[in-house]
Amino acid sequence: MPTQKALITGSCGLIGSEVSVYFSRAGYAITGIDSNHRAVFFGPDGDTAWSLERLRRDIPGYRHEGVDIRDREKILALIEELRPDVIVHTAAQPSHDRAAAIPFLDFEVNALGTLHLLEAARRHCPESPFIFTSTNKVYGDRPNAIALAELETRWDYADPAYANGIAEDFSIDQSKHSLFGASKAAADILVQEYGRYFQMPTCCLRGGCLTGPNHSGVELHGFLSYLIKCNLEGREYKVFGYKGKQVRDNIHSEDVARFMLEFAKAPRVAEVYNIGGGKGNSCSILGSFRKIEAITGKPMQSRYVEENRIGDHICYYSDLRKMQAHYPKWGITKSLDDIFGEIAESSLARLAHPAS
Repeated sequence: MPTQKALITGSCGLIGSEVSVYFSRAGYAITGIDSNHRAVFFGPDGDTAWSLERLRRDIPGYRHEGVDIRDREKILALIEELRPDVIVHTAAQPSHDRAAAIPFLDFEVNALGTLHLLEAARRHCPESPFIFTSTNKVYGDRPNAIALAELETRWDYADPAYANGIAEDFSIDQSKHSLFGASKAAADILVQEYGRYFQMPTCCLRGGCLTGPNHSGVELHGFLSYLIKCNLEGREYKVFGYKGKQVRDNIHSEDVARFMLEFAKAPRVAEVYNIGGGKGNSCSILGSFRKIEAITGKPMQSRYVEENRIGDHICYYSDLRKMQAHYPKWGITKSLDDIFGEIAESSLARLAHPAS
């Protein structure tokens, strides 16, 4: 029987579901919190009910709580009862485009919900590692000020100081974030502050493009998953500005879960890590078109929109050296080709069996 307990918020989402399965296999008893707000944010395409069925099928003794993390009293009561050995907080309103239309809901979920969880942890299990999925959007559009080189299908950093990507000491201040970036930055600072002020083992994982085969990708969130879905279904994919050469670094959800387990086993206080695929797993939209076309043999249907998304990064990939120095057993195990192949395979299976 498992002796340690993990509480995973957003357990039906991409990272939450991967972490739930991964920690279960590592011997943890899993309690998941998920109110399926992704369907509220994005409509039927964002619905994660299928993911909940997977968790119940794949995790022995999985306990699900459909609690809204904005409900302070329920969160306090649940954590008091459970007293988990580790908390992994992945629940969020995740779209920086959508946030402007729902500013109160965005801030309440991303910032206030995080505060509820932190305070519940401080009261009832302050020694338990608290792992928060933050975002690279906390850096706002400041990465766009870095000198860039325009290559055939992508942008890249022209400044050698960024040869390995963006490091954790990059400023989050005085830049345009989107309201989503602002609400996540508020949560990020709270997680750090609870760590420093109360000496709690916390970390913020500032994600690049976290992806994988279990992503319910939609146009406003889940770039790679949605792009591949468009290719398979013959849907038009809109490219917003920057000639389609904007770059993201892609990390498989399993590699994210692997790092979280490493942190849980050897936690540190108030740490911040930029977690992404790094330069090796970075690609542009145009580059992604070529990759998926080579896999499926289907041409990408796309339309170019001149205006870029507000606060969007032209080029972003994570400097992974701090993570690898602190946790030398961890590294990227899933290549860009692995990621594309797995998402395509999963998307095809879901198209063939929509209810699965």
